[in-house]
Amino acid sequence: MAEKEFLLTQEGYDNLEKELEKLKTEVRYEIAERIKVALGFGDLSENSEYDEAKNAQAANEIKIAELEEKVKYAKIIDESEIDTEVVQVGNIVKVLDMEFDETVEYTIVGSTEADVTNNKISNESPIGQALLGKKRNNIVEVQAPVGIIKLKILSIKK
Repeated sequence: MAEKEFLLTQEGYDNLEKELEKLKTEVRYEIAERIKVALGFGDLSENSEYDEAKNAQAANEIKIAELEEKVKYAKIIDESEIDTEVVQVGNIVKVLDMEFDETVEYTIVGSTEADVTNNKISNESPIGQALLGKKRNNIVEVQAPVGIIKLKILSIKK
């Protein structure tokens, strides 16, 4: 079975590695200290501090495993290969929402880097998928929970 490839910008990859390092060092240490303190409280069967620390430890280890998987199968987008003729991962795309006559700028990123609050949308999202491969002045229709959204591509840049 082929493993899933995780598309990342260099910045996204660097951030992933920083987060992974922090979880493996600082966070692991902090949780180990919490466990050590909780063990000093005695009877583990009624020790909520111990239970909370062990749950935090389990959650941290799961997150570490997820990030290690993403780092292992990361494919870093070569910015020199990013084209501005057609929309692809790594592009900043300015679109016009034709219903509301509003312009929005989206950065198309891999799913790992998606951050809707900063208009970084995944290439796997409905809007991301609809925009991929399209050119300037193309109109795309996106099926959204609120209905069909029509977007006109105004510009594509790096």
